[in-house]
Amino acid sequence: MSQPTPSTEPQQDAEAAAEQEPRVSAHYDTRLPELSRWRRMQIPVIASAVYGISAALGPTLRYEVLGWQNAQRAYDAGRRCIYAFWHRSIFSAMWWWRHRGVVVLNTTNFDGQWTRRVVERFGYLTAQGSSSRGGLKGLAVMARRLKEGHDVAFTIDGPRGPRYVAKPGPVMLARRTGQPIVVFHAGLDHGITFEKSWDRFLLPLPFSRGVIFIAPPIDVAPDAGADEMERKHADMQRALDRVRDEAEAWFSRSPQERDELRTHWNA
Repeated sequence: MSQPTPSTEPQQDAEAAAEQEPRVSAHYDTRLPELSRWRRMQIPVIASAVYGISAALGPTLRYEVLGWQNAQRAYDAGRRCIYAFWHRSIFSAMWWWRHRGVVVLNTTNFDGQWTRRVVERFGYLTAQGSSSRGGLKGLAVMARRLKEGHDVAFTIDGPRGPRYVAKPGPVMLARRTGQPIVVFHAGLDHGITFEKSWDRFLLPLPFSRGVIFIAPPIDVAPDAGADEMERKHADMQRALDRVRDEAEAWFSRSPQERDELRTHWNA
């Protein structure tokens, strides 16, 4: 009897095994948490309501995008993007990037379960996991989706904050896959900020105008060590802060200031 041939791709084999096992370790735990019958009944109701509101509100919005060439250059080079943005602008992000097959990291808790139903109806794919539950498996799934030709996206301070503090997932994924990190933020001229929510969630009002700033890509070398990873993480944090500041201030600027920014960001 011939001996089985040793695998030449042990890392891929390990990932496949992790997908098949219901629980490999605490980091790979992506089992759905046990919910009461009442909570399970709420999931489709909330998902339908949120989808209906989003589908009605979204077509009334108009966005201007500054810095799109930063993402387009990656596509022109045959690459895909690892998008990262603050949880505050999740509605604008969901609407703008809908039906493009973007893969998002989705939590397995109650909120994640109804959110998954909403975003998948808008054409997103999901990788189950978060920084606190199944994060490593989620990153493994996103790495494969990048290889298959999909973009991926992180709400970088989600799922529960702290607000405006970037988590390391995109940097880890960029080192592993060789794809660039591209950060963005959306601002609105008229919206409701949920002041008591941890992320200060911004919901656009009907017929609002918005602006999306997209920063230049950040590359991470496949052999980057701990110090380099820290530097890239700091670069990502600064880029996220910069696009947030620009987008949030956009509609308070004068027409001349906006024209100057358009020239700079679209160069």
